[in-house]
Amino acid sequence: MLNIPPAPVIEGATHLHSGKVRDLYELTGGPHAGALLMVASDRISIFDFVLDSTIPDKGEILTRMSLWWFKQLADLVPGHVISTEVPDAVAGRAVICERLDMFPVECVVRGYLTGSGLLDYRASGEVCGIPLPAGLVDGSSLPAPIFTPATKAAVGEHDENVSFDAVAATVGADVAATLRDLTLEVYARAERIARERGILLADTKLEFGARADGTIVLGDEVLTPDSSRFWPLADWRPGEAQPSYDKQIVRNWALSAASGWDRASGEAPPPVPAEVVDRTRARYVEAYEMLTGETW
Repeated sequence: MLNIPPAPVIEGATHLHSGKVRDLYELTGGPHAGALLMVASDRISIFDFVLDSTIPDKGEILTRMSLWWFKQLADLVPGHVISTEVPDAVAGRAVICERLDMFPVECVVRGYLTGSGLLDYRASGEVCGIPLPAGLVDGSSLPAPIFTPATKAAVGEHDENVSFDAVAATVGADVAATLRDLTLEVYARAERIARERGILLADTKLEFGARADGTIVLGDEVLTPDSSRFWPLADWRPGEAQPSYDKQIVRNWALSAASGWDRASGEAPPPVPAEVVDRTRARYVEAYEMLTGETW
């Protein structure tokens, strides 16, 4: 169902893999030969469909926001970025990064209850085996942030929430504990920074890898609207769905009568109207400007 378009040909780089948003290459020449080139596209996906419509500037926004966050977190954990001197064809939307041995786990941390965590809580009173107080609702602040890892599913499939013990069984108890601690430390730093700028960081997903010497490194994208739930602090209302700085506008349109799309049909959603594209782009830009203090 994903229908990912062919990755562009980039001189001096060999295409390795494409996901919903990113294309990954290996550099074949120059000072960083053998390193990876990670390119963020303007693609957008909903309900396991990569849409034909794109969000202008989205790839560059994600890249610049990740780079900004890597700087804020540099004293907590090293990041995978080697250089931003990338081929002209992908300037602004790509980074050259280390080749790491990535851990097969999505390191998710939640400070607020929503999404799949809310579904688990309603079913069992727990999230990833962690008991939570009774009476929580959609958008509730948790007593303390919790580490709620997930398996890394293949492209087009859903990640599955798992327990800490399951992570330990996969990567070893010591590494699992380090991943948990780093994830919680990153979240604590990022949550404080975002809150100071009027944004609640409800949850986020991080990915880590290891260098040959065993050093654990923060990889992939970091604390963007595609990997995190950002909510306007001023509009936070527990007990209802929160407005967010992400592609929720597109999801809402697709599920509305205006789209004419039947989710159960198995068919891809139709092209996204320009007005919906514009509003979605504006939300990404707003999140970038609020967090970084920079004008897009």
